[in-house]
Amino acid sequence: MANSKRELFLKRRLRVRNKLRKVNGDRKMRLSVHRSNKNISVQLIDDRNGVTVASASTLEKDLGMVGKNNVEAATKVGAAIAERAKKAGVTEAYFDRGGFLFHGKVKALADAAREGGLSV
Repeated sequence: MANSKRELFLKRRLRVRNKLRKVNGDRKMRLSVHRSNKNISVQLIDDRNGVTVASASTLEKDLGMVGKNNVEAATKVGAAIAERAKKAGVTEAYFDRGGFLFHGKVKALADAAREGGLSV
C-alpha cells in the first residue's frame, strides 16, 4: 500500500532540509516556514547554536491577521520577519520551505522577506 499523505510530507520535508544543509553547511541561518490550514508562521533559526533568533506568525495580534492563511497574510508575515531579522543583525538566510511547494503563500512570504531586505 502507498504511504500516507502525512508520511510523504515528512519525507519531502526531510529531503529538502538535508539538501539545504549539505549545500549550506552552517554558514547561514535557516528561515523555516510552517503553513497550517488556518495560520502561517516562520522562524529564523541558528542551527549552530540551536536557537530561534526571530519569528513571526499570523497568530500575533499586532499583525492583525489572526486565523488568516492567505497570500496577503503571508506577505505581512514575510515583511515582519525581515524587519525582525534586521534588528537581530541578520542579513542572509537560506529558505527552508519544509515539505510545502514553493508557490502561492510560501512564495509570497519569501518575496516579502526579500523586499524587506533579507537575502533569502
